Amino acid sequence: GYPESLTDPSYHAQLLVLTYPLVGNYGVPDEKEQDEHGLPRWFESNRIWAAGLVVGEVSTRACHWRARRSLGAWLASNGVPGICGIDTRALTFRLREGVTLGRIIQSIPPFGPMRPISDPNKRNLVAEVSVKETKVFNPSGDVTIMAVDCGLKYNQIRCLVKRNAKVILVPWDHKLDPKQFDGLFISNGPGDPEVCKKLVENLKQIVDEKTNIKPIFGICLGHQLLSTAIGCKTYKTSYGNRGHNLPCTHNGTGRCFMTSQNHGFAVDANSLPNNWKILFTNENDKTNEGIVHKLLPYYSVQFHPEHTAGPTDLECLFDIFIKSVKSYKNKEEYIVDQKITEQLTFTPKLPERPKKVLILGSGGLSIGQAGEFDYSGSQGVKALQEEKIQTVLINPNIATVQTSKGLADKVYFLPITPEYVEQVIKAERPTGVLLTFGGQTALNCGVELDKSKVFQKYNVNILGTPIQSIVDTEDRKIFAEKINAIGEKVAPSAAVSTVEEALTAAIQIGYPVMARSAFSLGGLGSGFANNEEELKALAHQAFSHSEQLIIDKSLKGWKEVEYEVVRDAFDNCITVCNMENVDPLGIHTGESIVVAPSQTLSNREYYMLRNTAIKVIRHFGIVGECNIQYALNPNSEEFYIIEVNARLSRSSALASKATGYPLAYVAAKLALGVPLPEIKNSVTGVTTACFEPSLDYCVVKIPRWDLAKFNRVSTKIGSSMKSVGEVMSIGRSFEEAFQKALRMVDENVTGFDPNIEKVNENELREPTDKRMFVLAAALKQGYSIDKLYELTKIDKWFLVKLKNIIDYYNVLEAVNPGLITFDIIKKAKQIGFSDKQISSAIKSTELAVRKQREEFKITPVVKQIDTVAAEWPASTNYLYLTYNGITHDINFPGDFTMVLGSGVYRIGSSVEFDWCAVGCLRELRNQGKRTIMVNYNPETVSTDYDMSDRLYFEEISFEVVMDIYNLESPDGVILS
Repeated sequence: GYPESLTDPSYHAQLLVLTYPLVGNYGVPDEKEQDEHGLPRWFESNRIWAAGLVVGEVSTRACHWRARRSLGAWLASNGVPGICGIDTRALTFRLREGVTLGRIIQSIPPFGPMRPISDPNKRNLVAEVSVKETKVFNPSGDVTIMAVDCGLKYNQIRCLVKRNAKVILVPWDHKLDPKQFDGLFISNGPGDPEVCKKLVENLKQIVDEKTNIKPIFGICLGHQLLSTAIGCKTYKTSYGNRGHNLPCTHNGTGRCFMTSQNHGFAVDANSLPNNWKILFTNENDKTNEGIVHKLLPYYSVQFHPEHTAGPTDLECLFDIFIKSVKSYKNKEEYIVDQKITEQLTFTPKLPERPKKVLILGSGGLSIGQAGEFDYSGSQGVKALQEEKIQTVLINPNIATVQTSKGLADKVYFLPITPEYVEQVIKAERPTGVLLTFGGQTALNCGVELDKSKVFQKYNVNILGTPIQSIVDTEDRKIFAEKINAIGEKVAPSAAVSTVEEALTAAIQIGYPVMARSAFSLGGLGSGFANNEEELKALAHQAFSHSEQLIIDKSLKGWKEVEYEVVRDAFDNCITVCNMENVDPLGIHTGESIVVAPSQTLSNREYYMLRNTAIKVIRHFGIVGECNIQYALNPNSEEFYIIEVNARLSRSSALASKATGYPLAYVAAKLALGVPLPEIKNSVTGVTTACFEPSLDYCVVKIPRWDLAKFNRVSTKIGSSMKSVGEVMSIGRSFEEAFQKALRMVDENVTGFDPNIEKVNENELREPTDKRMFVLAAALKQGYSIDKLYELTKIDKWFLVKLKNIIDYYNVLEAVNPGLITFDIIKKAKQIGFSDKQISSAIKSTELAVRKQREEFKITPVVKQIDTVAAEWPASTNYLYLTYNGITHDINFPGDFTMVLGSGVYRIGSSVEFDWCAVGCLRELRNQGKRTIMVNYNPETVSTDYDMSDRLYFEEISFEVVMDIYNLESPDGVILS
């Protein structure tokens, strides 16, 4: 949302710091393009208002289909300076205590004499940004709204005009005459409310009007001005609220919504006069977020219900405003407080609180269903234990942590089949069952038990998502009908039950098509068919796994994007993590390289898909956690919904570790009917779980294949899963995270190495498990970005980033080992080169490079995954190393015992070593030892937030373990 934020008048005369380290990824759209109201379509005003931009890294090439130029070129053409290469997290630590005066200087310390920095807050910034003369929009509207411009954003005009209001935009100090308007709107703006005394006096006169009452609605600064006009006090908050993910709870219903905010002052709710009440409260710091008159049509909110960039979950407040204006114009009563409560009221269907709960595990490990369900099941058991509920677990997998002593109250090592589960139900008589913590195996078993009325027979309630919702998402025909019913689209498809029907459907849809089994695991029995022969072969294979086959329109080459969504029984709904596949559609998510958060979506695309995700999840009535996957056209905003997983999945474990948000733990609590705002995020301990995490880092997931262990197996990867494990790496640049991940997958690989594979265009077109190294070789050979995009359909933004790595290989190879400089090593480390990788390129040794690096004092810094991008203090133990920073987030008191995890799952080394690590950590804790865990496998229980005192999501290599050892000075290291 940087084009929108930079043109927001609220940032006038301010240096704007964006906490996300990669900015400018989608360039800047056309400035001349106007919407139907004559306003610039993609911006919030007609100029850049921020005095300068501070970021970690800027994308110099704009690859998005809507981009007209790069962010840097746009800033330069407007004479606005930007600075990159900044540790924005360290800066945020400083700024969260309060804004500070600052300047951008284009030279090297020591600086010469400089004039003092002038304080913009001493100026009347509102007067500087406000219009100088009256403007009218939509002159033939139903009602007339006078909008007082204190620094108004264009989307506020759009929201009013969209509801067919005539808008008269007036300067901030315009004399307000009730005869000239039907309703009064007071906008946001920059600076201190104290300088707007004239507007406060004008507002007082309107509020005190006894006969000609006109509705008033204020936003942000408008909220503070209305509050001041009625006699409230304002105060400076401990930590400013600036971001797109601030949770606000409505006072009347208790429902919580995500909001965008930018302020450092709050209204003192204790100073509200008679007949006024609190409308919204910030769920994190409990500051006031809105006020409303009990009887008269006056209200205001501190947040932006219409914000771009940001969520618009409460844009309905504009509907309330226009309805109140129409009612008062027609001399009808309209009590705003009552109407907002009616609009936001949701009547939940709460389950009877169970005393004993049966949890179905996932059974033996299989491709597509591995250790991640041990993690989610363990989390579920912990959550139920906290609620003092007895747990009974069925799981025959002896290698899992969840079947160990000390977790579930009872464990049955039995097959997860309807016959055995019914026997356990008969013996144990649980009052509730959880089906969504054991993958597809548990889900299918639960569906069978429900069909045969076993749950009904023994009075067992299905907790969380209703069984019908599960069936609706799994049966592709019903799913398509349900999606179409809310005006959304799935790819053209047909559900068939014979080979002949499949061939007929393919002719109607048009080749190429994708065929896949319903109710199947890891895309089993799926694939692409370009003609009748290929489809016949696929269909015969698929019908051996399932009774129903889905024939889909092929969207190969489209972007694949997914969101992890959480919803409670009270209809509080959030998206926890958004992820984008580096590989285009056509490759199963489990086979894809995945990046979180998405890198190539514009703000508009991101929120378009987010809003759809929330709409779909509400429509299906899902309670708990689910995952929605999209196909997005790379050249337009056209998209299709691929599928919804109404259960925890492999992506859930990745998203939990990537964001620091414990999805399975929260989902278990929600299944019991606990409201989302009442759950504390167990990772941070301070923020509510009704919160969308801020990521100020980049996460890359890469799968691990062990195909070399099988004879005659195809190395091609596609819509059916073959990978046996995955890794998760974290960095503050894409290149850094990506190269780390490649080393995690295979310790014999040094990074994005162009010398491992030879160029083969067929392998670029038809991906194999080694495609990334073929791509590296092609870049090294000089293939252009456009040519590689044509072959791979990998977004050009990713290809440019990968080219950066190969270009730097060329730089290193040209360096004389004896003449290597500080800058050369520093840049190499910042884009993810290991010491071994550098030594290979410059024809030296790893130890020599390490020695040189340490002499230059080039060492990594430790950063936290805290879900709040440092904007709030949080005591989290999730850590990673980066060379793109200047300060550590933590201190190093020593006195720890370090345990090295087993890393990526592979054939021969799997979940059993996670069980070993967990046992080791627990025993060390029992002995009073403080522990450090080093592991990078997101599917494991050992990487759970409460297993160790410090957890490094890092490579288990000589270089990295030594770096952590040197920082932490542990008492000992356990390797076994």
